[in-house]
Amino acid sequence: MKLRTFLCAPIFILSCTASVNAEEASSHADKPNIIYILADDTGIGDIGAYNANSKIPTPNLDLMAEQGMKFTDAHSPSSVCTPTRYSVLTGRYSWRSRLKKGVLWGYDPALIEEGRETVASLLKSQGYNTAGIGKWHLGLGDTKPTDYSKPLSPGPIDNGFDYYYGIPASLDMAPYVYFENDQVIEPATAYTEKHGKPRGVGGGEEYWRAGKMAKNFKHIDVLPNIITRAEEYIRTQKDADKPFFLYLPLPAPHQPWLPTEEFVGKSKAGFYGDFMHQVDSTVGQIVDAVAESGMSENTLIIFTSDNGSHWYDADTEKYDHSSNMHWRGRKGGIYEGGHRVPFIVKWPAKIGKNKTSDELVSLNDFMATAAAITGTKLPDDAAEDSVNLLPVLLDEKRNGPIRETAIMHSVNGTFAIRKGHWKLINAHNSGGFGPHNQVENPPPVQLFNLSTDPTESNNLYKQHPEKVKE
Repeated sequence: MKLRTFLCAPIFILSCTASVNAEEASSHADKPNIIYILADDTGIGDIGAYNANSKIPTPNLDLMAEQGMKFTDAHSPSSVCTPTRYSVLTGRYSWRSRLKKGVLWGYDPALIEEGRETVASLLKSQGYNTAGIGKWHLGLGDTKPTDYSKPLSPGPIDNGFDYYYGIPASLDMAPYVYFENDQVIEPATAYTEKHGKPRGVGGGEEYWRAGKMAKNFKHIDVLPNIITRAEEYIRTQKDADKPFFLYLPLPAPHQPWLPTEEFVGKSKAGFYGDFMHQVDSTVGQIVDAVAESGMSENTLIIFTSDNGSHWYDADTEKYDHSSNMHWRGRKGGIYEGGHRVPFIVKWPAKIGKNKTSDELVSLNDFMATAAAITGTKLPDDAAEDSVNLLPVLLDEKRNGPIRETAIMHSVNGTFAIRKGHWKLINAHNSGGFGPHNQVENPPPVQLFNLSTDPTESNNLYKQHPEKVKE
């Protein structure tokens, strides 16, 4: 089957031209377009706006931070991707779902529960065109394994998206196919052997697992293809009579690190750095597409990451680049490097330039914020772990922090809870990938004061039993 061009998708055309009533049309000007860019495995230290010593050029993200607001204490609810994606779209911690820990694979069924309110369904009810383009990784269909020869339902279009185009899971997980709405575009009739070495043994450059693949699928083309389609979608919204929501989950810089030729060698952090430099360039393409369409002023753009970078001490020593900055740990683990993420928001109509917020926030908070922006009352059984960040974005005076606590978990289900500067971990290690250093008579928990010990080096659980109890 030949790959269809983006603008030929019939459901997409319907979503772009659907009529709205007079009330919806008149309220368009009051509702911003919303673009949510979710990078895959980007460390907070990769971006120059956060880390002056970054070895990766990120001029577009740096400019976005200058033109809007960056958050310094933002966290993914999990240090791996699937749970975070569930939380972003539903405003709920993923441990409330059937996924208690870990990640889904390419043949797992849909994770989001039937009838569950999502950001997409909420915004759709408020008159938005809703689209998703990129890495889904929230399961497809209702069988295990997923039958890709049948309609992929439940899936994105059952969760509030008028249109979806992307890949099922991470770019190192089979099947290697594109799907559009609820159909695979080209079936996986070919097969690829395992390629390269994974991150855990020092690889990542061109690693993917063995599995079924569409005949014309090329890993290196996925990121450019996704961005081209996202640009096209934005341009089609220029004269639409509705605001739009674009969910843009990138497959990068997650392994395999596959920068295209123009980016190879442009960073000083190896192929990872080059790939992250390409991610920055894609952000520039999206911002430019909005500007060229004359929609910059009232378009809210968010850039963040699903977890911290999969970056080891050996990588830091090799490249003199700290992908997670001074924060301890990495993707998969419960220390700060696993879940403290970049979070940059640009909205010229409402947010001043060069703003910085030290508020504790979670990626769960997108849904409550979207509801507040559109004046929508959330149902009682939806987004119970989401906090409205609009007062922070608008720089309104507040009594106390916007969020009292935040909960995170590692790949193996080790939990941490933040309250103010205090952080409690319910285990004696990181709960992350790979072997852990076992110590004799390990402490039952770890308690850190991040204001005085940002590297989580001094366990205070014995000195502060009242905080542990709290």
